Amino acid sequence: MQQEKMKRSLTLLPVVLFGFSFMALATVFSTYGVAAEISHGMVSGSYLLALIVMLFTAYSYGQMAKVVPSAGSAYAYTQKSISPSVGFMVGWAILMDYLFIPMVNYLLFGIFFSAAFPSVPTYIWILGMLLLVTFVNVRGIRLATMANAFISISSILFILIFIGLSAKDILGGTGTGTIFNFEPFYNPEQSFSYIVAGAALLCFSFLGFDSATAFAEETINPKKTIPKAVIIITLVGGVIFMSVSYFAHNVWPDYTAFTDPDSASHEIITFVGGKTLASIFLAVYFCTCFGSAMSSQASASRVLFAMGRDGQLPKFFGKLHHKYQTPINNILLISTASLLSLVLSLTLVASFINFGAFIAFISVNVGVIVYYFFRKKERSFKGTILYLILPGIGAVLDFWLLLNLDIHSKVLGSIWFALGVVYLFFLTKGFKQRPPELQLGSAESSEEIA
Repeated sequence: MQQEKMKRSLTLLPVVLFGFSFMALATVFSTYGVAAEISHGMVSGSYLLALIVMLFTAYSYGQMAKVVPSAGSAYAYTQKSISPSVGFMVGWAILMDYLFIPMVNYLLFGIFFSAAFPSVPTYIWILGMLLLVTFVNVRGIRLATMANAFISISSILFILIFIGLSAKDILGGTGTGTIFNFEPFYNPEQSFSYIVAGAALLCFSFLGFDSATAFAEETINPKKTIPKAVIIITLVGGVIFMSVSYFAHNVWPDYTAFTDPDSASHEIITFVGGKTLASIFLAVYFCTCFGSAMSSQASASRVLFAMGRDGQLPKFFGKLHHKYQTPINNILLISTASLLSLVLSLTLVASFINFGAFIAFISVNVGVIVYYFFRKKERSFKGTILYLILPGIGAVLDFWLLLNLDIHSKVLGSIWFALGVVYLFFLTKGFKQRPPELQLGSAESSEEIA
């Protein structure tokens, strides 16, 4: 029986835009106040450290994308490089990340807009956003690409306006009174440990670079395009995060003077641009939540599609819409699950996310070592650096961050992981059979352009 195939239509720019939307560039504002407190004002330094950590893992994703151009992302990479069982467990773990990120965005959207428009119930905002995201993803990759372009451009324009107005105020004597100031990166009067603590929090801002790999089967020449996209998303995201936090510090250097750290960005934005800029930010925040929810739902639906097509999940998950060629069953299933955002708390939902992401990051780094260094015997001096040392550093750093997650993340993540082990036990008849495997031929031979 012929396998379901996706049509290739994406080039480098659309893939990068999906990553930016998942990453939600404007959320640098929503995390700034808390990050400033944790890092003692050295938010740019924390972002720089976080960027360095994430680049190691982004590099590993790019290396695996060259040999496994599949919609399964980390699931497919570890399945082919390590083993089908490990691949299944990584796919199971990363689903926790992808499935709950849309809920976080729906909850944030509901909370933020209910505060701005208290006469409208929270559930109206949540349901409205959920239906819009589902509609765009069902209609297909082209409509989602156009939406991503608008969202990314809106976010970047707002960030440029904020930086420009901040620079104008700083040059006029506001804040530090100087554009060139190293303190946002490192203040010698503060301990470096504060930068590390901030980086542990802000690494989560980079979650999204990996989502680009889930679109490999819809990307033209994925072996070249996906590795480039992953690095571009990580680097550009890091530069934007550092720039915003740099100017935010210089225009408002006293990180202890916020009325509420959670709403510190609103105070800074209002201080810099008045109510007009604050109103524009509200519109941009709508776009940010929509884009992140849309991209995470789209990525999750494609990982489920790959696992269903390969037989690791029921065939229900491996079906495409006959007209739009989108994994409609998975999109609708994720939307149905996202209705839980009407009753769950933001803290509980957020606790699920990071555990699965770091399990996947660690496994992809290890997968590079297993595939290139051991199987392909890339053991020259260059090969040792590229395929052992770099991914090894990435795996160690990701494991360190995993250990530093809060207790809720570790407990809930471990429960989800245990449920995956139970399912794998039944799938493999008590671990006596190999689980179904991804067939690379189906992914690689489908080179038609939509």
